[in-house]
Amino acid sequence: MAVCMCRTVLPADSGPRGELGAGPLLRWMDAAACLAAEKHAGVSCVTASMDDIQFEEAARVGQIIAIRTKVNREFQTLMEVGIKVTVQDVLTNAEKIVSVAYATYEAKPVGGGKIELKPIELQSPEEHLEYLLALERSIIRRGYLEVFQKVMQESSKEDPCEDKDAVSAEHTHVQSTELVLPPHANHHGNTFGGQIMAWMQTVASISASRLCRSHPILKAVHRFRFWGPSFVGDRLVFNAIVNNTFHSSVEVGVRVEAHSCGQWIQEQPRHICSAFLTFSALDDRGEPLAFPRVRPATQVGVRRYYGAIARKRILLNSMCIVFARADKPSDVWEERNKAYLNYKNVAALTLLAGKPGWDITKTLDDVKIWTHEEGDVLSFKVEMQVKVPSHVAFSLLSDFRLRQRWDKHYLACEVLQDVSEREKIYHIISGPTAGCQPQDFVVLVSLREPCQPQMPYTVAVRSVIHRAMPPRPEYSRSEILCAGFQIHSTGSSSCTVCYFNQVTSGVMPYLTANLTGSSKSIEVTALDCIKFLELEGSKC
Repeated sequence: MAVCMCRTVLPADSGPRGELGAGPLLRWMDAAACLAAEKHAGVSCVTASMDDIQFEEAARVGQIIAIRTKVNREFQTLMEVGIKVTVQDVLTNAEKIVSVAYATYEAKPVGGGKIELKPIELQSPEEHLEYLLALERSIIRRGYLEVFQKVMQESSKEDPCEDKDAVSAEHTHVQSTELVLPPHANHHGNTFGGQIMAWMQTVASISASRLCRSHPILKAVHRFRFWGPSFVGDRLVFNAIVNNTFHSSVEVGVRVEAHSCGQWIQEQPRHICSAFLTFSALDDRGEPLAFPRVRPATQVGVRRYYGAIARKRILLNSMCIVFARADKPSDVWEERNKAYLNYKNVAALTLLAGKPGWDITKTLDDVKIWTHEEGDVLSFKVEMQVKVPSHVAFSLLSDFRLRQRWDKHYLACEVLQDVSEREKIYHIISGPTAGCQPQDFVVLVSLREPCQPQMPYTVAVRSVIHRAMPPRPEYSRSEILCAGFQIHSTGSSSCTVCYFNQVTSGVMPYLTANLTGSSKSIEVTALDCIKFLELEGSKC
């Protein structure tokens, strides 16, 4: 269920620099995403949260903003909606990405009650990918608090800023009050989530401006989280304060509380929303301005100070993992980044399998070999027809310790860490190639069962750095960028097993020898794999 919203950036939408203000953009993003959610649900929906948002480009007056939203996956009464914002110059037709975000909406029928959302109808490979990754992103959201607390403990060992020239954080405190009027409400009479986000951005910008003596530019938002509704007639109180500065950026925390109409003084305020917004600022030459250090003045301020450090570290860590280049060395396995590593592992294999332009190289009775070239990256796929049920093949291929029974290149394999039922880390030793010493690999294996009948079982593999197994002189440590199996059911007692590998220099001699006909190692290994699966499958 997709929605496209287009807006021309008018002077009324712009800020002091003549660029589209973040407030109007956040309102448009929330409106477009809510429309997509309601289109799928068939009932009205409310904003539950909007994930980390990064703003990559600025839009100027006269340019066109296009906001494309689509429901990626349903979770009972909740939906994840993908949001992609682009800006187009009407004179040059050039288009650039402004932001990509993910929001969660809850179906709320007018009059109350709950409904169970209908399943998403998946049609394209891209939709299948987003459906699968939506589950991975939900795992990251659920586990974020545990990760944050661990990083917070590490961060709090550092001494807070005691620079005598540092600015007291209390100097940046800003409080603002807004009256919720009918134009600010949705069809429930609740305050429109996009409007609250826009007000939060305004108050946070004022707080950041107390430090930079310039007009701050919103660069990122750490998850708008809505804790409850507010209504027409409510007074919304916004409190913003700078938590910490990082040379050319500053984090501002914003908390929104609601007071009911007629009970402004007596009642306990209701917590409505919280978020952490990151700003930068530019001088007259367009160069980044450095922010002064801040000094927390209270115990609560100290906690906010360290919290900002923890969020910064988690963000940088996740960006390095999820957005890394294909030739980047393996990432270090840590408890705090395991969700992002698994996300990247599954996403990389799914993307590789869905790429167009695979060329068939060899065909046997039950085996086909395909190759794919993209720039300087070479990948290959081995497709095997196997007479066992797909779930049996998945079970046998999931345990890499069994691979020695059908793959002669595997000399040894042990489990380094049993992370969970769906993730394990292995140390693998393979034989030498082209006269070199034996190779070893430390790999993360992520297992995923199909979310829908037409989707495959997935066994995703990528190299990681594990402190328990550093490189040894007797082996040549090699990298697996992206590899694994996809297993498609073709009947109650048959399946298609596809093995993928994005080739590294260590595997290249082995592959080229097969493709040039001087070796038949790939075909022999594939046939041995089929025999192993069918033999073991007959015992089940």
